[in-house]
Amino acid sequence: MNAAQLDHTAKVLAEMLTFKQPSDAVLSAYFRENKKLGRQDRHEIAETAFAALRHYQKISTALRRPHAQPRKAALAALVLGRSTNISQIKNLLDEEETAFLGNLKARKTEFSDGLNTAAELPQWLVEQLQQHWSKEEILAFGRSINQPAPLDIRVNTLKGKRDKVLPLLQAESADAEATPYSPWGIRLKNKIALNKHELFLDGTLEVQDEGSQLLALLVGAKRGEIIVDFCAGAGGKTLAVGAQMANKGRIYAFDIAEKRLANLKPRMTRAGLTNIHPERISSEHDTRIARLAGKADRVLVDAPCSGLGTLRRNPDLKYRQSAETVANLLEQQHSILDAASKLVKPQGRLVYATCSVLPEENEQQVERFLSEHPEFELVNCAELLQSLKVDLDTGKYLRLNSGEHQTDGFFAAVLQRKD
Repeated sequence: MNAAQLDHTAKVLAEMLTFKQPSDAVLSAYFRENKKLGRQDRHEIAETAFAALRHYQKISTALRRPHAQPRKAALAALVLGRSTNISQIKNLLDEEETAFLGNLKARKTEFSDGLNTAAELPQWLVEQLQQHWSKEEILAFGRSINQPAPLDIRVNTLKGKRDKVLPLLQAESADAEATPYSPWGIRLKNKIALNKHELFLDGTLEVQDEGSQLLALLVGAKRGEIIVDFCAGAGGKTLAVGAQMANKGRIYAFDIAEKRLANLKPRMTRAGLTNIHPERISSEHDTRIARLAGKADRVLVDAPCSGLGTLRRNPDLKYRQSAETVANLLEQQHSILDAASKLVKPQGRLVYATCSVLPEENEQQVERFLSEHPEFELVNCAELLQSLKVDLDTGKYLRLNSGEHQTDGFFAAVLQRKD
């Protein structure tokens, strides 16, 4: 890292470490304002800024109010998160900064003693996880989410097949391999400019984590059916479900955010999908939903959640969430799941999913729902995936984590309405 890159990183961290905005939004805005930054500059700035987020527990222990000392925070990120030797950057350091970094390295044992600093998790989250996990499990989780995530993509079966696309990417020197569970997935270890790639532009490829692809498999949509994606967002899962249906049938993509649905529309066009109908709703109680009561073959509820399963990609989330925000989400999730269940026809399927690792948002929500809705029963996810020739057994629920499955953290439950 050179002096100019360090200055830019410090400016980014001054805002990023307030945790008032998503870190990727802060970074994107900064790059838009500084268009002269080259590709290598942007890479160095982004990698160092995200290293600061991943090692924020140690940095905030060593520095009071890191956002007010962003240059030191950037230097600490280089040493802690990017394996930079102090000697490599000595030309960038004054005497005080050299002493600060030396002291930082000397505190290695101290950092490993505290569970929050060793796992790089804020105290509120450590306390939440301690209700369910052992110390070793918390440390393993912390290690897994502090690794950069690979890029998973999905082959759109309307436009291509994985066994044809994979060799093309491998021939282009992309470190690409088939995902172990999803039949449509490809994992890229090296970052490439995918948004400019011909296969992305023509709709053959979509960015989608393998865990998210498996949710589409669990929905199990068939041609000619009526499907509801209750919290569609920008539509990654909607597109995967649509490809399964080969444009036969109808998918209602509901969301409360017009902007997210607006992002879905060009993706639909690129993917060649014509059976998706995006609709903005005011809430889960919108009257436009009521007309589908008892008519949907399958309903997907990818519920608003803490997002703590995505910390590899969004390390700032653990500082923008809290025990209070999670508590508020629990009631919202319950209300949405209850409203969505009314749309499911007899023998129809309801899939509840989150990208959280907290049992309060996952198993406990499903157990509460089943206690209140005896007209539904749980379908064993492991058996369902086995019937689809997916060799993955996490029990009656789908539970994915970064350490074991190399996906984001995902949870899903499949419920079926009785006659």
